[in-house]
Amino acid sequence: MKTITSRCIFSVVTLTSLITFAGDIQKKQPLNVPAETTPPSEQDAQLFLESTEAYLIRLNQKVSRAKWIHANFITYDTSELVTEADAKKTAAAVRLAHEASRFNNLELGEDTRRKLDKLKLALTLPAPQNAEKNSRLSKTATELSNLYGKGKYCQDDNSCLSLGEISTIMASSRDYDELLKLWLGWHDIAKPMRPLYEQEVGLANEGAKELGYADTGAMWRSKYDMPADDFARDIDRLWNQIQPLYQSLHCHVRAKLGELYGEDKVPQNGPIPAHLLGNMWAQNWDNIYNLVAPEGDNNEFNVTEQLKLHNYDELKMVRTAENFFISMGFPPLPDTFYERSLFTKPSDRDVQCHASAWILDNKDDLRIKMCIQRTGKGFSVIHHELGHNFYQRAYNKQPVYFQQSANDGFHEAVGDTIALSVTPGYLQEIGLLDEIPDTSKDIAILMKMALDKVAFIPFGLLVDQWRWKVFSGEVTPENYNKTWWEFREKYQGITAPTIRTEEHFDPGAKYHVPNNTPYSRYFLAHILQFEFHRTLCDKAGNKDPIHRCSLYNSKEAGLHLNRMLEAGSSRRWQETFAELTGKQEMDASAILDYFAPLQEYLDEQNKGRLCGW
Repeated sequence: MKTITSRCIFSVVTLTSLITFAGDIQKKQPLNVPAETTPPSEQDAQLFLESTEAYLIRLNQKVSRAKWIHANFITYDTSELVTEADAKKTAAAVRLAHEASRFNNLELGEDTRRKLDKLKLALTLPAPQNAEKNSRLSKTATELSNLYGKGKYCQDDNSCLSLGEISTIMASSRDYDELLKLWLGWHDIAKPMRPLYEQEVGLANEGAKELGYADTGAMWRSKYDMPADDFARDIDRLWNQIQPLYQSLHCHVRAKLGELYGEDKVPQNGPIPAHLLGNMWAQNWDNIYNLVAPEGDNNEFNVTEQLKLHNYDELKMVRTAENFFISMGFPPLPDTFYERSLFTKPSDRDVQCHASAWILDNKDDLRIKMCIQRTGKGFSVIHHELGHNFYQRAYNKQPVYFQQSANDGFHEAVGDTIALSVTPGYLQEIGLLDEIPDTSKDIAILMKMALDKVAFIPFGLLVDQWRWKVFSGEVTPENYNKTWWEFREKYQGITAPTIRTEEHFDPGAKYHVPNNTPYSRYFLAHILQFEFHRTLCDKAGNKDPIHRCSLYNSKEAGLHLNRMLEAGSSRRWQETFAELTGKQEMDASAILDYFAPLQEYLDEQNKGRLCGW
């Protein structure tokens, strides 16, 4: 108990010092910025970057520690203090972005220009320089976040369900009407967001224009080392490659749902009602696997049961995942990782259980925060999260501006690449399986994965497709909801289960919209992970089908992976990507190769069915 008390005291001291620190910095005309009496020079830009880097390292450390403490000790006071610290950091980021824009028209060396661009693009929600508008945008963003965070579906004053509780029911319920009530109840929480979101879009666009971008969506797309419109076209190209596989999966799932609920509720020539796929947003369908499973699947490949049988506790699960990376030639994690990480949910306090990977000092203070469940999914998630940690450590020698993944899709993709290696073969090597299931079981394994990975891809695409058009003004507030459902139907083949109007604001029922988290990174990650997996399996000398390949014990694959990780974002992502894969642009053929056996199975199952919508 003494340790907990000391940490609580430390959290208050740290947060208080952070606020003082950030506030003091904000009051000054900082960072060696020259007076405006003469045009800026390259030397001025370099001095600005040097002093800014030192400042950012200090600020990032303090804010990261504050957030860690809040995530592990959720109280009113830590929440208030970390909110204030976040606001000060955001204000500092806005100021630095505007300072960096002073050098927009100056001819600079490639490295200097890239650092300045990274500084400007660090903002997700660019605020106008006007203090009143800056404050209004911050307040609006907080209100939107709070509306989502406090959202509940209440059947009456005494019976309310959180999103987590709703999701648990939707994962297992097959009652059409119950699912509809839950879906409607959660989407109602977004109605009050509409006027706030409209205001936020206007203010953010004003801030983006001040930084030299056409709108906020164009600013987001500018983070990908190519013209913003080229990036949008690249996304469409990738989707066109994957669409036939998705449509085959959609056709099969729709047929099975029609058998269960009746074709009057699930017409076999149209989109699927959004509430029937085991997930609030119909973005992952793995919860309905039992409805679409291949005949004869007897669930032999049950990692959860094997973990229980072999007495795996949370620490052993983490050690085993770390050993995966060590087997590829990566150095072990520091002892502090195990001393400071959170692996289990404490019984004496509230914590944020959502799994996340942290680096708190820009060097090697690596941690994960996760309330580990002793399940097969939990085991895979640990491998994923450690992928983030090893990435964070690999680029820690880069300047702070480049201490991030090559593009934001790479970070998620690296973790998922490692998770793809949690195959039956790997589990047999570490003693969790006695025998590798024969190839007759592959379709069941691939079906489970497709319901998670393939089903997600169009949703990963459409969220930002909608936002980009909102930011550009092509979609006006009068058509927010109408266009949202047009996109849901166009890309996902999903329809609202009841009539939706502009009284509703259904995009706001998804966390990433009211919380302004760009979503294209998840679409990219679902493409990149299969590209990385195929390339690294080739370098490992794999001779098995790609879906059976594991990178466990391959030093050669580890060498190539680490080289990519160490580069951070110091180069255009296309160059980093090409060094690993030999190609300059992303390609979806790897995911098609991975699921090729499943595609054959789906083609056979779909004979005589009318696919498409």
